[in-house]
Amino acid sequence: MSNALAVATVTQALALLIEHHLHPEIDMAVSVETRKPPSDPPTEPTITVFLYQVGHNPSMRNSDLVTRASDGTLLKRPAAALDLHFLISAYGEETELVGQRLIGSVVRTLHEIPVLPQELIEEAAQRPYLAGSDLAESPQKVRFTPLQMDVDETSKLWGMLHNTPYSLSVVYQASLVLLDGHQKPAPAKPVQRPDVRVLPFGAPGAPEPGGVAGGVPGGVPGGVGATAPTGVAGAAGTVETAGTVETASTTRATVAKAASGGGARAAKKAAGDGSTGARGAKSATPSARSRARKATGGDPADGADRKRGADRTREAGRAEDSGRRTDDAGRADGEGRGRADDGKES
Repeated sequence: MSNALAVATVTQALALLIEHHLHPEIDMAVSVETRKPPSDPPTEPTITVFLYQVGHNPSMRNSDLVTRASDGTLLKRPAAALDLHFLISAYGEETELVGQRLIGSVVRTLHEIPVLPQELIEEAAQRPYLAGSDLAESPQKVRFTPLQMDVDETSKLWGMLHNTPYSLSVVYQASLVLLDGHQKPAPAKPVQRPDVRVLPFGAPGAPEPGGVAGGVPGGVPGGVGATAPTGVAGAAGTVETAGTVETASTTRATVAKAASGGGARAAKKAAGDGSTGARGAKSATPSARSRARKATGGDPADGADRKRGADRTREAGRAEDSGRRTDDAGRADGEGRGRADDGKES
């Protein structure tokens, strides 16, 4: 951070950096001046350092939007982040290629020392017109980066310099230069009393656990969300058991009718109905189990469901055995009546 003299300080320090590193390649007296290229090119070896553009740094443009509180109190000192664009030109005797030799020295120096040294900043601040500059105290360093300009951009740049002939030049960007505001924010109040509490879950005033276990908020497996699927499974089992009992009673009534004179055909039909009912009970068991599995979210295999499944399997087995006994009774009845008919005929 620095005050408003930082821009001029960077320009003067850049001129000192170039001037201090001309030797040993350049063995002549060279004048390094901080001004725009002259309209009358000098014949003496001269280097001009001209700041032709000042722009806001795009990456730091919105870094300090919130600088005041809701009541207008200054929270932090506002700072402007700037990028400086320099045009460095060289002049001298063309037959001895003085300008090219000077430009080569400038490029070598800025490539070797891209960051502006602090001692040069302090030396530049000793100028009377830069008294009060605090750029040397800023933690932000100024770095020089070469810029590539094509023919059109170079023509536009030199076109802005009215009645100034073109000279061999290079363009560099200096960033980052931070300019502080005048006001200083009030220091933050110190912490008077720390308030740190450590409470286990479930204690009065402790936050509720936010995890989800088993699809039930609060991390309670088998909670409210598990009650409804269990009831659905129980209802399915009740309907299935009732259907099995009804099938068995119908089978017994049909067998009684066959015994009272319905004949072997009625008995066989009843037996077939009984076996069909048993098979229906068996086939109904997996479908009911699948419905219960869907209703309970894919996990109905608890203790109660297994017990009900075993009961339904035993009931289906009894119904099948009853059907087989009925079939045997029908066959015996038919054989007895056949013998009786043979005795009458004889």
